[in-house]
Amino acid sequence: MERDKPRRAPWRRLVRGARGSRRRGLGIALERFSRAVTEWVGTSWAFAVALAVIVGWAATGPIFRFSDTWQLVINTGTTIVTFLMVFLIQRAQNKDARAIHLKLNEIVAAVEGASNRLVNVEVSLLHRHYARLVALARETGALTESHSVEEAAARHALKLTPRAQPAAPDQRAS
Repeated sequence: MERDKPRRAPWRRLVRGARGSRRRGLGIALERFSRAVTEWVGTSWAFAVALAVIVGWAATGPIFRFSDTWQLVINTGTTIVTFLMVFLIQRAQNKDARAIHLKLNEIVAAVEGASNRLVNVEVSLLHRHYARLVALARETGALTESHSVEEAAARHALKLTPRAQPAAPDQRAS
């Protein structure tokens, strides 16, 4: 049977968020605006505009006799721009981090022998995992022999179990 509608890519559900809801109206407009501003402020033209504003402000200094109001204009302007840019930078970093996490999760899921427990793992969980590995390695004195907690725990358990001592040569059957 052919489908009437093409199937959406499964990654779309991941991008939309945990609840699966889509942004509407104002959210879409703000997203588009912030994306456009983020892309524009990273260009050479944005730097040129900022430089022109500073040069223009400095050039008007003698006209306004370098007054407090003259200084207040540039201070207020730069404070407002900085305040807004912090949010744009944070938005861009969050988006990049999300994309990197998705790509790394895909790599971990695709590599044979990689632990799938690393997909979407939290940093605190990883810290506890490696702290436990270090503790197990310190007990055995070999810091480079194990690569997973399970493997380290199994090896450690084997080391602690009493082994059968080989029989003395005179007690062996001929």
